[in-house]
Amino acid sequence: MQCLLNISYKGTNYAGWQRQENAVSVQQRVEEALSALYKAPITVTGASRTDAGVHALGQKCTFNVESMIIPVEKLPYALNTQLPGDIAVTWAKEVTDDFHPIFDAKNKTYVYKIYNGEFRNPLIAEISWHVYYKLNFCDMAHAARYYEGKHNFSAFCAAGGSAKTHEREIYSAKVFEENGIICFEVNGSGFLYNMVRIMTGTLMYAGSGKIDKDSIPDIIASMDRKQAGITAPPNGLCLKEVYYE
Repeated sequence: MQCLLNISYKGTNYAGWQRQENAVSVQQRVEEALSALYKAPITVTGASRTDAGVHALGQKCTFNVESMIIPVEKLPYALNTQLPGDIAVTWAKEVTDDFHPIFDAKNKTYVYKIYNGEFRNPLIAEISWHVYYKLNFCDMAHAARYYEGKHNFSAFCAAGGSAKTHEREIYSAKVFEENGIICFEVNGSGFLYNMVRIMTGTLMYAGSGKIDKDSIPDIIASMDRKQAGITAPPNGLCLKEVYYE
């Protein structure tokens, strides 16, 4: 049988989701917990390869076993006793054998948080990007809406990506304030390598006056990475949810 897990984690201490030879990853810790529980080697398949330092509330992964040793609804309780405090399984359910966490995903939502204050806030430093100079929230919110629609996002893809096509559809892109933090929330069919972080860096440029708030369409049309803003640091990014039918 195949089981789908929802994983939340603070990515600060990990080299990303994907298992690596010379660094500790979130996937490694989840596989170790499952293997300890089932007393056999178990591998998982994740829905998204989040980078080092990136967080998640709604990462998904699947694993296969011949039979469940405990009821599936009790699995999070058992796994969380095996996991470190910065990783948690929040729910589990059985899925069909032909379900795939990557190919069956319909869309994903990411949230990027910017702490816009003169001095850093140590309590949220690991989960937000500190920008000390004043940003124009309204200009950022205005600029974000230009991301919506189906576009070639080559200008928002970092070197090293392996995507066959750079066309993606963004269903919603909005900027809002929450407890004094500027949040950029974006939902789309899929995302290119570092795409959300570059989109955020470009919005920061719009908010600081480095680019015009109406320049996003021209940047998209250019398909030139040099025309977009900087790549925002990983610590402000969180994979909020992966959606399936």
